[in-house]
Amino acid sequence: MANPPQELNSPASSMKGSKKPKLPEETLKQFLSLHPNSAFSMNFGNVAKLAYLRPDRHYSVHQRLFCGLDEIYCLFLGSLHNLCTLKKQYGLTSKGINEAMFVIEAYRTLRDRGPYPADQVVKDLEGSFAFIIFDNKAKTVFVALGSDGGVKLFWGIAADGSVVISDDLEVIKGSCAKSYAPFPTGCMFHSDGGLVNYEHPINKMKPMPRVDSEGVMCGANFNVDAYSRINSMPRVGSEANWSTWDSSH
Repeated sequence: MANPPQELNSPASSMKGSKKPKLPEETLKQFLSLHPNSAFSMNFGNVAKLAYLRPDRHYSVHQRLFCGLDEIYCLFLGSLHNLCTLKKQYGLTSKGINEAMFVIEAYRTLRDRGPYPADQVVKDLEGSFAFIIFDNKAKTVFVALGSDGGVKLFWGIAADGSVVISDDLEVIKGSCAKSYAPFPTGCMFHSDGGLVNYEHPINKMKPMPRVDSEGVMCGANFNVDAYSRINSMPRVGSEANWSTWDSSH
C-alpha cells in the first residue's frame, strides 16, 4: 500500500542479471522464518502487513513496542523523554500508558477532532524515536522518525510497488534490492500526503540520488529544499490532522 516516492526506485533493480525486489508476502514469510519464536505478524490483505520482533533484553539499545486500539496499530522504537508531560497535555491519566499507546491516543484524538497540525504534534515529541502507525479504518500509514539520529529507519520499494519500512537494514536490502534508502531524520510520511520534514513543514523535500560502494545508484536521500516552499498547508479542520494532509506535499 501507500505511495512511496518514486525516487527510491533504482534502475539497477530492473537490470538483467541483477537482484530483484521481492513481493511483501515473500519478505514477511522469510522474516518470520528467521525468528520463529520471537516474531509475529498481522496481515490486512493487500492493504498492509505488519511484523514485530520482540526485543532481546540483553542486547536491545532501544525499547521496541507494539500495540493496537480501535483498529489503529503502532510499532514504536526508542523512547520519549517527555512522555509524562505529553500524557498530561492529552488528558491521559493511566500510569500504564507507554509510548506506543500514547502515539495511538494522540493520533486518534487528532484524526477525529483535532485541528492541531501534524508537524507540530510530532515536533513536540522529545527523545530518540521512530513509529509506524497503520490505521485500518482509514487504510493509511503514518510514519515519523526523530531528528536526533538516535534511531535508524529504512524504507524502500517492493516488487509490487508498495513501500517497505523497517529498522532492520538487511530486511530492506533483501526485500527491495537496490531500491531503498535511509528514512530521513526529522521527517514524517503519510501514505496519502507524502513526505514532510516536521521541523520545516513549509519547505519541499528534495531527492538526492544515492550511490553505493559498488558505484550503483541506490534509491535517494531526501533533504529539505530551503529554496522551495509548499504552496499551501491546511491548518484547520480535519484536513490539518494526522490522518491526512494536503497532497501537494
